[in-house]
Amino acid sequence: MKIRTSQLNPTVGEIDANVELILNSYRQAEKDQVDLLILPELVLTGYPPQDLLESEEFRRCCFAANRYLEQATGRTVLVFGTITESRNGGGIPIANSALVSQNGVRIGRADKTLLPVYDIFDEKRYFAGNRSFGCVEIEGVPFGITVCEDIWHNENETGDSVYDVDPAAELKKRGARAMINISASPYTKEKHENRGKVLSRQAARLDLPLFYSNQVGGQAEILFDGDSQVIGPDGRRIGIAGSFEADSLDVILDKPTGRFILDGAPEQPDEESNQRLFKAICTGIRDYLKKSGVTDQVLLGLSGGIDSALVAVLAVESLGAENVWAFSMPSQYSSQGSVLDAEKLAANLGIQLDEIPVEELFQSALDTLSPLFKGTETGVAEENLQSRIRGMLLMACSNKFGPMLLTTGNKSELAVGYATLYGDMNGALNPIGDLYKMEVYALSRWLNENHYGREVIPEAILEKPPSAELRPDQRDQDTLPPYEILDNILYRYLERRQEADRIVEETGYDMELVKRVLRMTDLNEFKRFQAPPVLKLSSKSFGMGRRWPLVQGWSRLRSRDGIG
Repeated sequence: MKIRTSQLNPTVGEIDANVELILNSYRQAEKDQVDLLILPELVLTGYPPQDLLESEEFRRCCFAANRYLEQATGRTVLVFGTITESRNGGGIPIANSALVSQNGVRIGRADKTLLPVYDIFDEKRYFAGNRSFGCVEIEGVPFGITVCEDIWHNENETGDSVYDVDPAAELKKRGARAMINISASPYTKEKHENRGKVLSRQAARLDLPLFYSNQVGGQAEILFDGDSQVIGPDGRRIGIAGSFEADSLDVILDKPTGRFILDGAPEQPDEESNQRLFKAICTGIRDYLKKSGVTDQVLLGLSGGIDSALVAVLAVESLGAENVWAFSMPSQYSSQGSVLDAEKLAANLGIQLDEIPVEELFQSALDTLSPLFKGTETGVAEENLQSRIRGMLLMACSNKFGPMLLTTGNKSELAVGYATLYGDMNGALNPIGDLYKMEVYALSRWLNENHYGREVIPEAILEKPPSAELRPDQRDQDTLPPYEILDNILYRYLERRQEADRIVEETGYDMELVKRVLRMTDLNEFKRFQAPPVLKLSSKSFGMGRRWPLVQGWSRLRSRDGIG
């Protein structure tokens, strides 16, 4: 029995195109004499379809597509993820399902049992959960079919959900001799390793082979890495598909002995974490433009600093140098070194760089405001004028010529508010907003040393002290702790959810410093609320994955003495 586990890159809501994607995969499987083709969770709708599911017309279109796909099947059995009409009632009209079809008819259906409501997930809002279990016989083998969270059970990455029902164990009780899991499991920097361990443990616990199919591609902030794989009943991985690309994995199941043979190229060694991170961000940029259908070009401000340098490199790797347009926008506070560094980077990348000096506009704005500002000290308002002038000019070029503006702020800056609304926060997508400052440096060095093998990002950019260059001799660490310390505090607070007393206990940092960083993070939610979408790279990113109250008093209370 030849079984193919495939990973596809659907677009949310583009039902006709997704149907064709499925059919192309199915036709190739038939041509290759595959007996069973397994496709990902909600591959018909794309993931996550969100409130599209509340549209009755959208649901009808999906149900019609289900029938069309089922009727198109021949000898090869097709398993694919979609929505179906709920069998359980309770006011929720649909289920998140795997449909199984062969020779033009449906031969099985499995609904998702465990509906996650943590991190980016909100599935109880949309789906009715499964209440009954049964296997689907395919080529004489009873398969248990689960959907995404069902196989993770109580081992989800954030540890936020505990379930009373174990769907895979229930299916084993009912005679399953092999397990299928169709998934839309998003990428995070830790997910590849965690996912592999969970799947291996689950296969070994069940003493069953496990066929795992996951989506690939970017869907706005959310990225899917694939990692589709087959695990033997002893927990050892038999094979794995490529990351961040449409790919498939074939195995031969010898039904009399239950043994598996990998059919095709030998498994490739695991990619290092920076390679996967690089591919994740490039996939996010590329698919954001492709799936939105607005443009295939981007522009950005190139300051000569590390953040915009990394974004420029990622944009070129995603879209090609011919589709990236950069602007140097010096003011009287810009160092000559920064201007030259931007020019050198642009030359290394082969991208167009135009210079728009902002000093004259900045002085004109100061002159206009001087009657109102008279008698006040120069400060943040004047500094941010420069950033807002730059943001205005970049948006003007975007509006005039069509390329999409990329935002270049990192997670450390977004956390503590070192970003200017309507200035350097302008744009349609932030590719590095889930990378801490030290991670920006690390990925930049990795690109030079490992991806390129030469100095593409100039060493001067990597060595200079971080600065917004909005006043004379300005340095980020004039008002912030060193980024090594700041990033550690932020990581512990955001990803590990530690409060001030725990952070101080484990690091020895000053309590007042830690409280100040936490308070800055909380009180700058109003900026992040208005920020462009951030590509999600961690288990707790700003955006869909962190729902902090926009207006709240807890941060003031927690900052008092005696409140940790």
